[in-house]
Amino acid sequence: MLTVVFSLYACKDTANEAKVVEEDKQMVIDSMNVVLEKQKVELAKQKSIDSMQNIVDSQKRSNVSTHTTTTVTEKRKGWSGAAKGAVIGAGVGAVTGAIVSKKKGEGAIIGGLAGAGLGAGTGAIIDSKKNK
Repeated sequence: MLTVVFSLYACKDTANEAKVVEEDKQMVIDSMNVVLEKQKVELAKQKSIDSMQNIVDSQKRSNVSTHTTTTVTEKRKGWSGAAKGAVIGAGVGAVTGAIVSKKKGEGAIIGGLAGAGLGAGTGAIIDSKKNK
């Protein structure tokens, strides 16, 4: 009799374990389905983006091929003498100020400002002489 009860109890545990295993399998399948759905949505988004990019590219190509214009480029003017003088003066003044001053940063700033002012003035004088 004890053997019969034990075998019935063992069958009951096996049935419960089988049920748990089936539930676990179903959970795994469901999670895989969720992942697949997310991938499908991402793929659809990417296809949409790609198709939009293809449309933009084709429009760019059609605009390039249909529009032929002749452009006359004007000769760009270079830097004015005042601008060149200001940049060169600022550089030289900053280096000189940093070397001469005990407070390197402060000397570089003061020297740069002074050099830029003197360089701009000198460059403006040179420009006015060239224009005469």
